[in-house]
Amino acid sequence: MKKINWKILVIAFIIVHLAAFVGSRFTNTGDWYESVKPGITPPGYVFPIVWTVLFILISISFYLVLMSVGKWRKKAIAVFIINIFLNGLWSYLFFGLQNPGAAFFELILLWITILLMIYTSSKLNRIASYLLIPYLLWVSFAGVLNYLIAFA
Repeated sequence: MKKINWKILVIAFIIVHLAAFVGSRFTNTGDWYESVKPGITPPGYVFPIVWTVLFILISISFYLVLMSVGKWRKKAIAVFIINIFLNGLWSYLFFGLQNPGAAFFELILLWITILLMIYTSSKLNRIASYLLIPYLLWVSFAGVLNYLIAFA
């Protein structure tokens, strides 16, 4: 088993959790959100728990990619960075601008980047790709909720 490079692990966590921080600055589950959320929305306490776990998994996956060697490394890192940006942008579009239609179309791009993260990281480290599957599933569910708010 390889020794953990704590510096790279901390960098991976900081980069990924920066998106969480930025997104949280725009997340407001006040009156507007309460008036538009669909009936299948989980209770409010579920979201921070799920996102905390997901951001930890994404951070570990990113660390494994950063520590990998291979021709797919630069592509995988680029996709992670794009995804992290899109993750934060969704919160701004949905909650900050209260524009669920724009957020839904942006979420499609986010979802595609998660697929690309899984694909590119699988070329470097299978565990890194497996760690992203819960993220894909949760964003898929979030897409259903977003769609119901925007278009139903």
